[in-house]
Amino acid sequence: MRIRTDSTDPGRTHTGHHAPTDPAVPAVPASPADPAGSAAPAALARQAVHAASGKRLGASRPRQEGPVDLRLVPPALAAWATAAVMLHAPPGVVAGTAIAALLLAGVLLTRRNRRPGPRPAGPGHTRVLSRVSGAAVLLCVAAAAGSAGLHGADLWRGPVPELAREYASVTAEVELTADPRLSRPRAGGSRTAPTAVLIEADVRRLETARGGAETATRSPVLMIVDPGRARPVTRDDGRERARGPEERSPWLGLLPSTRLRVEGRLAPATSGGDQFAAVLRVKGAGGPETVEEPSAPQRLAGRLRAGLRAATDGLPADARALLPGLVVGDTSRVTPELEEAFRETDLTHTLAVSGANFTILLALLLGPPGLAQYAERRGLASRLGLSLRTTALLGGALSLAFVVVCRPDPSVLRAAACGSVALLALATGRRRSLIPALATAVLLLVLHDPWLARSFGFLLSVLATGALLTLAPRWSAGLRRRGVPPRLAEALAAAGAAQAVCAPVVVVLSSRVSLVAVPCNLLAEFALAPATVLGFLALAAALPALPVAKVLAWCASWPAEWIAWIARTGAALPGAGIDWPGGWAGAALLGALTPVALPIGRRLLRHPWWCGACALLLVLLVVQPPPLTRAVTGWPPPGWRMVMCDVGQGDAMVLAAGEDTGVVVDAGPDPAPVDRCLRSLGVTRVPLVVLTHFHADHVAGLPGVLRGRSVGGIATTGLEEPADQARFVRRLAADNRLPVTRAAAGERRRTGDLSWEVVWPPPTTGQPAGAWPAPGPEGPNDASVAMLVRTAGLRLLLLGDMEPPAQRALARSPVAGRLADVDVLKVAHHGSAYQDPGLVRRLAPRLALISAGRDNSYGHPAPGTVAALRDAGAAVLRTDRDGAIAVLGGGDGGGELRVARH
Repeated sequence: MRIRTDSTDPGRTHTGHHAPTDPAVPAVPASPADPAGSAAPAALARQAVHAASGKRLGASRPRQEGPVDLRLVPPALAAWATAAVMLHAPPGVVAGTAIAALLLAGVLLTRRNRRPGPRPAGPGHTRVLSRVSGAAVLLCVAAAAGSAGLHGADLWRGPVPELAREYASVTAEVELTADPRLSRPRAGGSRTAPTAVLIEADVRRLETARGGAETATRSPVLMIVDPGRARPVTRDDGRERARGPEERSPWLGLLPSTRLRVEGRLAPATSGGDQFAAVLRVKGAGGPETVEEPSAPQRLAGRLRAGLRAATDGLPADARALLPGLVVGDTSRVTPELEEAFRETDLTHTLAVSGANFTILLALLLGPPGLAQYAERRGLASRLGLSLRTTALLGGALSLAFVVVCRPDPSVLRAAACGSVALLALATGRRRSLIPALATAVLLLVLHDPWLARSFGFLLSVLATGALLTLAPRWSAGLRRRGVPPRLAEALAAAGAAQAVCAPVVVVLSSRVSLVAVPCNLLAEFALAPATVLGFLALAAALPALPVAKVLAWCASWPAEWIAWIARTGAALPGAGIDWPGGWAGAALLGALTPVALPIGRRLLRHPWWCGACALLLVLLVVQPPPLTRAVTGWPPPGWRMVMCDVGQGDAMVLAAGEDTGVVVDAGPDPAPVDRCLRSLGVTRVPLVVLTHFHADHVAGLPGVLRGRSVGGIATTGLEEPADQARFVRRLAADNRLPVTRAAAGERRRTGDLSWEVVWPPPTTGQPAGAWPAPGPEGPNDASVAMLVRTAGLRLLLLGDMEPPAQRALARSPVAGRLADVDVLKVAHHGSAYQDPGLVRRLAPRLALISAGRDNSYGHPAPGTVAALRDAGAAVLRTDRDGAIAVLGGGDGGGELRVARH
């Protein structure tokens, strides 16, 4: 082996290749001297370090293990905890805490050693260091208490909080502090909660509607702007397409630091608004009134972000949504369904700009992290011949630009702060240590913005980074000792360490533990770096050369599509996650079990056969093959003919129409439950989806029905109300190229052994869409599609949400004679109290099924309705107590009627 000495770094030898060193470990000097002037102890120390490294003297850059510098960790944790507690503490408590901490720190610092002369190393010296460390912790506590007290005072000082308690109408001048964003639509009962624009801002000037002088103030508020309705936009082929957020509301195009003049009504901040003094509700139909334009850096950042969106406009839907999120954290195009898939697989961190993005940027500038301090470092700075200090200055400017463009989210701030501390160490010639850098970043950020101390995003970011710096190297070394290839060992260790540390916090937020998080993160890791690098190149090229940016974005779309496919596939697995107790109690339980499970896993690694058996068991638990699942759980039961899915407060039913085939009637209020139900039944082909009416608790889950299945078409009622939900259905059908037809009484269809007849509503031939006259105030409910279904000798009547007026009309209709003595009745409107007793007596069902959510606020099903059904001789089952319900084949109304529950 040829060994040469590098003239730029005396005392360091290598073999012509660049083995990376651990940046967190300080190097041993080439010729240090001890306090007495002798070099012998230092030489012995170097030999001991080399021996501990497991490599012979003269080897290429031996790993020089030393104690980890943890001196900054206690001050950072103390400041973090203090800020979290003091943000809402009374002013007296805040001041008392700060003064007490300062006094105690002063006592520790002024206390001196009584013995004169130099202090020799020993117990006395250790006590001095302990006093200094304790004083540092107390000083950080005092600083954090003061900063948190000042920031918390913004919530109660000034006129805004008092006016909010009075729900006063005001005219305010506000300064935006973050990018506007759209609220996520949520199904609540018959309607989906309206989408609004959410804007974080500071109120700078305020004037009440009752008149009076304009008051200068500074209070953080959350503005809620109703963007108004937008007219549909059509494609070139005439089909309606979804509008982008920028097309829907001019409020979404505003930039941070913009000053606006708005009129609205103040209201107290509710749950989740603990960092806002009030909520300001603004009518946004007229658009924003700008008082002062945003700053120049924000305008440039806005142009860059808009350029990246323009470069991704022509890409497939997933890549168009993901690339801006991967590069600059812009998730405005991410659909709720895709976001749910990322959440189920614990890939949400890829949508939030994090340290990985900043590391990639620094690597382009500095080269590999292990070589950044040496003359042979590889990167743009080295190729341009820049000095270390100049390189550090460029890196600092890059950090600032990174924060401005990607916005100061918690993970972005943590990444930029860690990088800046490391760059400062590089500029001053000090060896970098990443754990002290992380502690310094946490300390500085918490002192600057104490609200980060209560941010789950900041907590997850710090925990993941700490796991990568502490646990991952040890786990990686252990895997390599057991024969795992180095690259795979590093990837497994990183994903496993981050998951083990962050899982308890994720449980607090989602009450769920993902079983596919580690493999999904491993598979996505291969595509994350190329997607990020190509995305940043597209961002840089968007303004000067948009065509070049489009080409780069197209190249980046391939790895982005791969990440989206991983998320969707992982989330679609039946056993992708397990429910877990939520809140901090569930987090504590998982945190206590993790240290117990880790030694068991370490012992299993010594036995390959046991490892293989456990891995196979985990795969079976996640994949849940239908034959095995049916043998273990009995679900789905053989010969099922109809299943009422448990989708919460809503309706979703599946009618068996052959192998792997089912007709779906309604889709529930959320895509995930109906998708899970269909997967458990093995349904991959849906000849028809029948939407009885357009209330959100029946149609909002439609994306879950369409997810990964072959769907033939959609049949709906003729009354298109609520209009926004009807537009949602038609837009979704157009995007998936599905025909939409109207179902009316007299229509008969058959698929396989399944046949049905539509018995309600009456036909509306010659009338325009939405013109069917609904009887009574509950028009959409009374316009529900009702079906008489025949399958395997059974007669099932599905009533949708019909109210008593429509029920009485159905009892007088020509088909009423064929409805008597049905086998199964799907009770109308979740078993509400509004039922027609005469229709129930005429139907005389043997089994009544009610779909309702647990502890729903509507009181469904009504006790009187349940009692009336039982008095009519029906057995009553309900999803809120019995879960999903399957009806098995019987014989011509007089045979055995079997039921299975899941």
